[in-house]
Amino acid sequence: MAIKVHGYPFSGATQRVLATLAEKELEYEFVNIDLRTGQQKTEAFLKLNPFRQVPVLEDGDLTLFESRAITQYLAHTYADKGTPLITSDPKKMAILSVWTEVEGQRFDPQASKLGYEIVIKPMLGQTTDEAIVAQLEGKLAEVLDVYEARLAQSKYLGGDSFTLADLHHLPVINYLMGSKIKSLFDERPHVSAWCADILGRPSWKKVVALMKH
Repeated sequence: MAIKVHGYPFSGATQRVLATLAEKELEYEFVNIDLRTGQQKTEAFLKLNPFRQVPVLEDGDLTLFESRAITQYLAHTYADKGTPLITSDPKKMAILSVWTEVEGQRFDPQASKLGYEIVIKPMLGQTTDEAIVAQLEGKLAEVLDVYEARLAQSKYLGGDSFTLADLHHLPVINYLMGSKIKSLFDERPHVSAWCADILGRPSWKKVVALMKH
């Protein structure tokens, strides 16, 4: 039975899963859940995810929600396919896991809120709160200082190769690169080079192409 993804192309969480599928070179069926019309609130979707959020992945008799849980599942289950996004070495995997947690706990809370204020609010006809933006910029800068030090020692966050620790950043970084927040990344040479590297991956270009359609 084929893999099925229920998602919305402009959802960062959906993009995270689609990038993983592209890296693993896996075929899948995409079921568009239009968040603008509230399709995620239907009874049918509620059975897939009680929290009414995208994405949801179905693989045979398994149904999963929460994008980072889905990417972990794909990376482990299809370890022999496409790009290795995890490692079998326990110590290296522990380091990879640290930076995967850093993305979810340190980077994403600040970066996603910035994306909402700077990118999403104007799209919705709402006014950006500059005071909140300034506060979040300061917090994100602190995180990126840590990244700069890490990436001065290692080509990627999780080690010498591209892994989930890097991939999970793609959707939010992609949005912020089109905003004034880009300067926070550009000011840090190792962070800037890392961003250019991961945003240039063929897998991510496939996701971007899907957004354009």
